Amino acid sequence: MPVGRIDDLTPQPMTGADVAAVVKRVPLSPREGWEGYVMRVFDVAQGGHTPRHAHAWPHINYIISGSGSLHIDGVDHEVEAGSYALVPAGATHQFSNTGDDVFRLICIVPEEGEA
Repeated sequence: MPVGRIDDLTPQPMTGADVAAVVKRVPLSPREGWEGYVMRVFDVAQGGHTPRHAHAWPHINYIISGSGSLHIDGVDHEVEAGSYALVPAGATHQFSNTGDDVFRLICIVPEEGEA
């Protein structure tokens, strides 16, 4: 049974088109015994953002710290520590840091979402 601290995991910088200043850590996945799902933690630095994209699976999000914006299908939602969201399958979405601190969020996806 894995137990640990998120800051002890090595951050993986996200690269690609339309992504800026984002790192990912993966504390739980099938590798750790959670079959079918993956828990990722993203840190979005000040002014950073994830790519604006859509995919065939939903994801569940919980904001741990900081503040930002969650774009879903043309609507921007202000989110902050304690906020949660369900991004539906097929929805165009993007997280952006609109605050002065690191914007940290949990993102849980089906295993196919971490391929």
